[in-house]
Amino acid sequence: MKRTKIAAIDVGTTKICTVMADVDDNKNIRILGYGIVPSEGLERGLITNNKTAATSITQSIKKAEKMAGCRLRSAFVNVAGTQMQSQNSRGVVSIPHNNELVRTTDQKRALDVARNVEVPSERRLLHVIPRSYTLDGQPINNPVGLYGFRLDVETHIVTADSISVQNLTKCITSLGIGIDGLVLTSLASAEAVLTEDERQDGVVLADIGGVTTDVAVYRNGNVSYTSSLPIGGCHITNDIAIGMGLSVELAEEIKLKYGNVLPSDNIDITVTEQGYSISCHDLYEIIYARIEELFRLILLRLPESNTQVIPSGLVITGGSANLPGITRIGREVARLPVRAGTPLNLDNHSDTLSDPSYATGIGLLYWKLMNGSSHAGNFSRSGWQIHLPKWLGYFRRQKIGAPQN
Repeated sequence: MKRTKIAAIDVGTTKICTVMADVDDNKNIRILGYGIVPSEGLERGLITNNKTAATSITQSIKKAEKMAGCRLRSAFVNVAGTQMQSQNSRGVVSIPHNNELVRTTDQKRALDVARNVEVPSERRLLHVIPRSYTLDGQPINNPVGLYGFRLDVETHIVTADSISVQNLTKCITSLGIGIDGLVLTSLASAEAVLTEDERQDGVVLADIGGVTTDVAVYRNGNVSYTSSLPIGGCHITNDIAIGMGLSVELAEEIKLKYGNVLPSDNIDITVTEQGYSISCHDLYEIIYARIEELFRLILLRLPESNTQVIPSGLVITGGSANLPGITRIGREVARLPVRAGTPLNLDNHSDTLSDPSYATGIGLLYWKLMNGSSHAGNFSRSGWQIHLPKWLGYFRRQKIGAPQN
């Protein structure tokens, strides 16, 4: 059976994650290798120093190539939410054929009309994603092959800052790596962590990255809203550093070692790290305040205040989704079901990548199966499984870290 190589590069503020894989004719993905390194030369998801950013990306790629035993030639790449803007648009066309049978070309014409919105010169069009179709006033899932006279399509359009995208693409292509497609971070993560039932019923995804939280709302199987909040895991670290008079490096270490959103039996304990006495009670209060604020801001950003339209609740992913107690606080604040989202359909050899920190990287691979370089695929997610060779267990035993996105 023929296998085609695919790859993804998750360019985050705190880490670069490269994943190399191949896929067979049945759309089964097999992970070949991955490389995870700290980010340099990026701020708020944007490249601020091309040379140092290129060095970090190169290191990540080389690690993945060494594990995979082959060269990486092109990849799907994420675009940070700080650059994004979104809107919904509608396209309407008539079916000109004598038999009034909707063809693929008619579907494409409707999408072309919907994408014909004014995009400022400083913006770049990233996605035109169908939300719903209506044929002669009747809602349908797929119009092709049906009879009708008037076809309507509702789309979700995402744009990004042109200069930021140019800097990102130039940095990667200067390394001799082609870009198969650019994907908004929240949409990539959603491909990895949301179930089909959640998408159909209504769900909110919140990818808590290093400096932003990217939000996407799904209804009836499709994305209906995207947004970004300027709060992420680094803000929790900074709060700890300021509140306790610590360096940012030590604050991050303490957050990862002792961080908890809920009080525990150890709340009155004082621990010592590098000569500093740390009150667990104070640490919990600092983290709780920021996480509570984050959940309230997510709710405020939603297009409707009526949470009954999202019965599947809130799925959080990204590195900060690993904070103990975060889902419980989310349920108390949002009054919705809340769960931590890890990449789905990984087999039982996937201990390292089966972590919220790697949702975007794995999701970029799924995006390839679902959409190619656009959003026009018809593959079912339910039958997918990502297979990791047993020899990758060696690398898991080396305790590869799981930094925040």
